[in-house]
Amino acid sequence: MARAFTRATPAAFNPSEAALFARSTPYFHKASNRYYQPLIREGRPIFRRFERDSSGAETNAIEYEIHYILGSGNHSRTYLHRDQANRLIEVPVSWYSEAGGVFAMSPGFDNPVHYDFRRKVNYDCFFCHNGYPDLPPAAGRAGDEPVYPAALPEGIDCQRCHGPGAAHVEAARKRSAPAELHKLITNPARLGAERQMEVCMQCHLETTSFPLPNSIQRYGRGIFSYRPGEPLAGYILHFDHAPGTGREEKFEIAGHAYRLRQSQCFLKSAGKLLCTTCHDPHEARRGAAAVAHYAAACATCHEPALEKLTSTGRHSKRQDCATCHMPRRRTEDVVHVAMTDHKIVRRPPPGNLLAPRAERLETAGVSYRGPVVAYYPATGMDELTLASAQVLQKSNLAAGIQRLEAALDKYKPEGPEFYFDLAEAQLSAGHRGAAMEQYEVALRRDPRFAPAVRGLGGALLAQNELARAVPLLEQARSLDPRDTPTLLALARAYQQQGRLTDSIATLRAAAAIEPADANIQELLGNALMASGEAEQAETAFRTAILHQPDLATAHYGYAATLAARGDFDRALPQMERAVALAPQLPQPREMLGNLYARRKQFALATQQYREAIRLDPGFGRAHLGLAIAAASMGDLRTARAELQQAAASPDPAISQDARELLGQLPQ
Repeated sequence: MARAFTRATPAAFNPSEAALFARSTPYFHKASNRYYQPLIREGRPIFRRFERDSSGAETNAIEYEIHYILGSGNHSRTYLHRDQANRLIEVPVSWYSEAGGVFAMSPGFDNPVHYDFRRKVNYDCFFCHNGYPDLPPAAGRAGDEPVYPAALPEGIDCQRCHGPGAAHVEAARKRSAPAELHKLITNPARLGAERQMEVCMQCHLETTSFPLPNSIQRYGRGIFSYRPGEPLAGYILHFDHAPGTGREEKFEIAGHAYRLRQSQCFLKSAGKLLCTTCHDPHEARRGAAAVAHYAAACATCHEPALEKLTSTGRHSKRQDCATCHMPRRRTEDVVHVAMTDHKIVRRPPPGNLLAPRAERLETAGVSYRGPVVAYYPATGMDELTLASAQVLQKSNLAAGIQRLEAALDKYKPEGPEFYFDLAEAQLSAGHRGAAMEQYEVALRRDPRFAPAVRGLGGALLAQNELARAVPLLEQARSLDPRDTPTLLALARAYQQQGRLTDSIATLRAAAAIEPADANIQELLGNALMASGEAEQAETAFRTAILHQPDLATAHYGYAATLAARGDFDRALPQMERAVALAPQLPQPREMLGNLYARRKQFALATQQYREAIRLDPGFGRAHLGLAIAAASMGDLRTARAELQQAAASPDPAISQDARELLGQLPQ
């Protein structure tokens, strides 16, 4: 635990990492077609990302310095970059100890569309991987932006298990009596069994890392506010999949306590089997010493039965209990790591528990959809939080909305949070009117609750009620000037009002906060194009693509900008990339058809126009383009039919062009 977080320097690397950085061989991620190259430049570790175009030349190259290393190196190490706003960004590539030490994608990144260098390290992640940073006590409440102080602790320290130590240290310096010293520090060994386990479970109880939710932090509690010895349920509540839904045997990387608590040994021990029965938090045993120590722990209960089984030949004399009864397994959520399964079993599960596995993508057909049940505490959990758990990650949306409505009607909480949860759930379910009602209820509880102000403003914007939406979004901005979703909604509202200058200024403010956010840069590019600033628009689109090469709409906008400036040769590959990335969008296909038609490649143009029309049968520009391409190839019958379709377009410019061309078309 003390090695779980450290500053990144070449001296901090283990030999395998140092060798990989010294070789600087790019790691190729096939799914996203990107290269990640480790470098050491002037003593600073760096990851460089680039792609290759059809000629093999490098494109979209960008570099991120590594400032911190997360992980002891026993199983893996993840690299973090600190940005100019003091946020921590996870690097897409991690080091894993398997096969002598290799680079592979970080958890959650091994798919065609991933976070690249855009995943922020939230406070709840930091909580379990390091000591307490110097932050206000309330930091880390829901919605807080994870901004870290300049100086960070390095590794989990004594306070994580023993509580704040300043008063204890000061008393020791004053040579206070031992009894006084004991009062000023928490000794987990003096706690009851439940509180002892909770000291470990604050980090090692994760029912799942996939969407459920696994836990909900109590409203009003800061993320770093838990102190050893207090009931864990007063700080955080844990949830699980419902029994019988096929998730009972999940094995994930941070589920040590979750699996142990399933064991018959734990259930029948009446509180005697704890994490510290086998693990000494002050000493990590390795090799033969660890094997002997764990076997001795098992023998405290099982020695008589083991002797009987051994004497009759029904059990081997080998004193290595964990190999069979707590076998190493590959985890489901970090697929390059194998760990000890803490569910103690009579016989190991069948099959190759270490076989390679592909990372699981949480898609509509895979994500859990069913009831969310209380896990810890198993009983006595308040109904409001349990109802919110159904909807927060959409696991049980329809039934959860009804349940949360009933709980709110019964308990009528004073704060805005649960009403906001219901509003967000209603919005996810497509019930915008009901969502707006709940946003307003939340604001009656707290008119300065920024998430609800933004939510109501956004819902009104979706209904084109600009007169009400804009003041609310401006209020949300004043309450939280760094909330980029608010800035994006406000910029869209300004643009719909025709206030392009205000929209551009708002998007620039958002880009200053999130310079690597490709969506912001893309929207800025669109606004700049609309205002006639094509050169600046091109810069914004290129920035978007640099930070997110798989953002199809940014390639589309960039290609459209180039085409508008007459640079058709550079526009063509960008539009082809947009179509390849988002084949379901009709607009890039229509524009690609135009670019092919300019080259007189009418067969290719026709193919794109037809596909655009298949995706959007009423797409007037695509009908018009197909008509012109057909006429150019001599197919006047198709041209006439498509012009008639275009003439029916609600867009008056397209309709007029189509009618004029119909008049010019030979009979």
